[in-house]
Amino acid sequence: MVASITTVGFQGIDARSIDVQVQIAGGMPTFTIVGLPDKAVSEAKERVRAALTAIGLALPPERITVNLSPADIPKEGSHFDLPIALGLLVAMEVIPEDALADKVVMGELGLDGSLRSVTGALPAAMHASAMDAGFICPETSGPEAAWAGGADIWAASSLIALINHIKGTQVLTPPEPKVMESANNHLDLRDIKGQETAKRALELVAAGGHNLLMVGPPGSGKSMLASRLPGILPPMTPEEALETSMVASIAGALEENGLSQTRPFRNPHHNASMPALIGGGARAKPGEVSLAHNGVLFLDELPEFNRATLEALRQPMESGRAVIARAMAHVNYPARFQMIAAMNPCKCGYLDDAGLACSRAPRCAGDYQAKISGPLYDRMDVHIDVPAVSAADLSLPPPAEGSAEVAARVERARTIQQVRYADLAPDAKLRCNAEVDGTLLEEIAAPDVAGRALLNSAVGGMKLSARGYHRVLRVARTLADMEAVENVREHHIAEALAYRRISPQVLARKTG
Repeated sequence: MVASITTVGFQGIDARSIDVQVQIAGGMPTFTIVGLPDKAVSEAKERVRAALTAIGLALPPERITVNLSPADIPKEGSHFDLPIALGLLVAMEVIPEDALADKVVMGELGLDGSLRSVTGALPAAMHASAMDAGFICPETSGPEAAWAGGADIWAASSLIALINHIKGTQVLTPPEPKVMESANNHLDLRDIKGQETAKRALELVAAGGHNLLMVGPPGSGKSMLASRLPGILPPMTPEEALETSMVASIAGALEENGLSQTRPFRNPHHNASMPALIGGGARAKPGEVSLAHNGVLFLDELPEFNRATLEALRQPMESGRAVIARAMAHVNYPARFQMIAAMNPCKCGYLDDAGLACSRAPRCAGDYQAKISGPLYDRMDVHIDVPAVSAADLSLPPPAEGSAEVAARVERARTIQQVRYADLAPDAKLRCNAEVDGTLLEEIAAPDVAGRALLNSAVGGMKLSARGYHRVLRVARTLADMEAVENVREHHIAEALAYRRISPQVLARKTG
């Protein structure tokens, strides 16, 4: 007899059906798993054997073969334990074959027969729902899987509880969708004294979803500013929360097995490798750019990152996706993030202070900043200088305006954008000005006559690329939305141009 149980394998956040076929036949007693299993899948036979022993069952002294089909796709993860065990139970006629005919199964077995939480329960449950199939998973993964909706979910704490439910001697309670508690512990802009220009820029990038590069000496508050950005961003929509949680589920980073409604803030160290930042490794896991999906990726000490790693950011910054190429397949992860970067003006950090600067100033500034390539630099919408905070600023009382007041203005600007794009481009699913390009951008951000003349003059004087030109228009459109005006005007163009710094390559030539 050959028993067949359906489970899933993952390509990025997409689940695809895997057929677990179990055969018990005459011959020498063996237990073989075929179909390109990885180490975790190959070890499943020992966990399955121990779990069955724990509930009082023994494997028959015959030849047991488990085939994971399609056989030419690599199988990874411990979630194959439960479907293999259930396939054996069907083949041993412990449970009826038709009981699992329309179910998708995943779960890791403990040696005592308990079911352990596994990664990817949310996308697997959504795949089952799309197939109009039921879903079986560990009890701890149930609240996560319940968000798929429409699926008949069995979430069991142990293998014996699941068997009893199938036989009708015990009833499993359907899991309830769980939302992670929002701690609301965002840091407040009220903590920052001075830096009014930087605060204005932070509000601007929050309102339009733009990328931001901050340049300033050590201790000027760059990291403080970046860490307060999540507190002024608008709350995630249900669709964004689901997308973000699916990535976290695949990565095993979904806390408390509940949906997260908090925008992610990722802050990798500058020694992060390319697979850690972009994604990859032996199992092609999502990297920081995908874990920051719908949130913020903060790169402090930007020039200290490996050059090749930084260059790999260019593609996901443009496309909103991280593509990991492998010999067997291309894995795609969503990676629509807001990049906030900070750097010192030079290696020593004190370029503008003659008493503290090193002996190589100002040449060292050009060399240091030139570590950031022109194409990557061009992808940053807003560039600002963050000067050192003076003693006079530090002695001032806390500002009257904090994150709550700024967040309210950001929300109003985002609402204007959502209404606009729902009307002009309903199929594009645009969420903010930073995502607009092409003819639509030219239409919505067309400046007045004086603004057009100023922009045309700046293209030659500032050596703006076509990308830089369009990013100036995006920022100007956001500035107009912050004022709730329909048309982009000259002063919007002027302020947007003020946020474009001279290229580090040009600076290196000038100081060389």
